[in-house]
Order: sequence, then C-alpha cells, then structure tokens
Amino acid sequence: MFEYDYENEDKELKLVGLELMFLTPEKYSNPKGITAVELSKRVNLSLDIVKKKLKVLYEHSIIRCSGINPRYWKFDEYNFQRLDEDDEIYQLLCSFDDVDFDRYFSY
Repeated sequence: MFEYDYENEDKELKLVGLELMFLTPEKYSNPKGITAVELSKRVNLSLDIVKKKLKVLYEHSIIRCSGINPRYWKFDEYNFQRLDEDDEIYQLLCSFDDVDFDRYFSY
C-alpha cells in the first residue's frame, strides 16, 4: 500500500481543499458556491495561488464550477468519495493530523 508523504504535502492545496470540503451552504454569499476572491480571503492566500489550487482540484473532479464571471466553486462530495484511496489528492484531504477543526465548525 502507498504510504502518504506528510513532509512534502502541498499545504496550500490542502487548505483550499479542506475549506471547500467543510464549507456549508450557510457560509456562501451565493447559493451557487464561493468565488475564488472570497475563498482567498477565507484561507488568507493570494488569489493567484487559490486559482492554481482550484484548477488542480477541478482537474481531479472533486470541485464543481458554475458561472462565468464570477465563477462559483463547490465541493463535489460524490466524486470525492469515488476517488481511489491511493490518489494523492484523496490522501491529502484525508490526512487530519494537523487540522484545526475549530476553524470549520462551531460547537
């Protein structure tokens, strides 16, 4: 079995992916999803980096895009669950060792 490399993980990709994964509809400013600009503010990364990470996630079909200007992004739970367990993106988003869940949930 493939062993995940925690040392070399893409922390920015993980941050963007987890933010989308745990983003609930109540937190959207639009029912279609979240824009890259809103997302960059939420994760405190530059817009260029967020757009690159969105492209990677989109190419893996685990986020959906709607609209043209602006584009709205949503996590695709169904496609994420269909990823192979050896997929790097799947392993990245399922490695919760260093995740602060208080950021995503209010108890």
